[in-house]
Amino acid sequence: MMSKILVAYFSASGTTKRAASLLAKAAGADLFEIQPKTPYTAADLDWTNKKSRSSLEMNDPSSRPEIASRVENLSAYDAIFLGFPIWWYTAPTIIKTFLEAHDFSGKQIVLFATSGGSGLGKTESALRPCAPNAVWKSGKLINGASETALKIWVESLKL
Repeated sequence: MMSKILVAYFSASGTTKRAASLLAKAAGADLFEIQPKTPYTAADLDWTNKKSRSSLEMNDPSSRPEIASRVENLSAYDAIFLGFPIWWYTAPTIIKTFLEAHDFSGKQIVLFATSGGSGLGKTESALRPCAPNAVWKSGKLINGASETALKIWVESLKL
């Protein structure tokens, strides 16, 4: 039986949104955008400014930016691809907010990310405590991946 799959993603600039759309198409999955209650401005995303919103959030381990909405019917899904841009070598703190706002018990979570330079690094170990009862599968960067390559990856995961 094929799993019911959700691709949930956070995208600040549109890069991760494009990757998530392609992945959802390749996986035959539904799509959910994780949106901050207060949208990020260009100034908020200025990583060179130590006082910008994203810099302050990323430097505070307890930061949990509010999300605009939750997945209404998460119980309907068996597997969740969770995507985001890599910020400061890890997931933006809003991803922790998203994980903690839902019950992922017994659900498979596969991370995917877009990045200008760094890989996933220790992202999974940083996120696991936010959904300790989920079944974590190895994720990957999908910068510029084709739909065909994504289809092969999804099939290899045997979700």
